[in-house]
Amino acid sequence: MRLDSTPVLAAKTVRIVPTSTRIGSHGFNARDLALVSNAIDRAICTNLSDRFQIVPPSQPADLVIHATVTDIVATNRLAAAGSIAASLGASVADLGVPIPRLPIGLGGLAIEAEALDKDGLQKAAMVWSRGANMITTKARISTVGDAYSLSSTFAADFSRMLVKGKDPFKGIPAIPSMQKLRVSLGGNPKYDACRVFGRAPGIPGMVAARFGLPPTWVDKGAVASR
Repeated sequence: MRLDSTPVLAAKTVRIVPTSTRIGSHGFNARDLALVSNAIDRAICTNLSDRFQIVPPSQPADLVIHATVTDIVATNRLAAAGSIAASLGASVADLGVPIPRLPIGLGGLAIEAEALDKDGLQKAAMVWSRGANMITTKARISTVGDAYSLSSTFAADFSRMLVKGKDPFKGIPAIPSMQKLRVSLGGNPKYDACRVFGRAPGIPGMVAARFGLPPTWVDKGAVASR
C-alpha cells in the first residue's frame, strides 16, 4: 500500500477508468471476466461516493482511479455444488449450525489499483490479493464465483483508504451509509457517472447467493459497451 494523505484528503472529484485484466482468458468465459471487472468498478464508485463527487470520463478530476485484475483463481464448481448441497441440507434439517464449505476448490482474486492526480502522478496505490475461506465466502457454482464475491471486499478496502486518507486495515469499519444501502438493494447510484456500471442485483442477488447460483444469472453488468 502507498498513500500520500494530503492530496488525497484535499481531492473532491474522482474519475473511474474501467478495470482492466492482465490474465488473458486463462480458461475463463469473457462474460464472466467482464462481470468481475464491472463489479469492482461499481463497488468502488458506490464506496467513493460517500466523500467524493464522481465525474464522467469527459470531465477532469482531482483523482483518476484505475484497477487491474492480475490474477483469478478459479472456483471449482463441483466442490462449490457439494458445499451448497450440504448447506441447504443442514437448513432443511434445521440443524441450526452453519456448515462450512469444503476445503477444496476455493477461488481467489488479485488486484492492483492506483489513484493519479491531474498531472498523472501516483498519490495512492494498493496491491491486494485474497482467497475465499470456508466460513464467510458463500459458494457459487461459477468459476469466478469467489472472485466476484471478493471484488466487493477489495473495493471496500481500497475505497476506505481514499475516503479516510489512512490505512484501511486499522480501526473499526464504519456503518454503511444510506446511499450504500440503497445501491446495494438495487437502487440508483448517487452520481450519474456510476450508472454506466449498472445496478447492483439487490435482493434477487442476495437470494441467488444464498442458493449458490452463478452471478451472471442476476447481475446484468454494465449498461454500456466499454
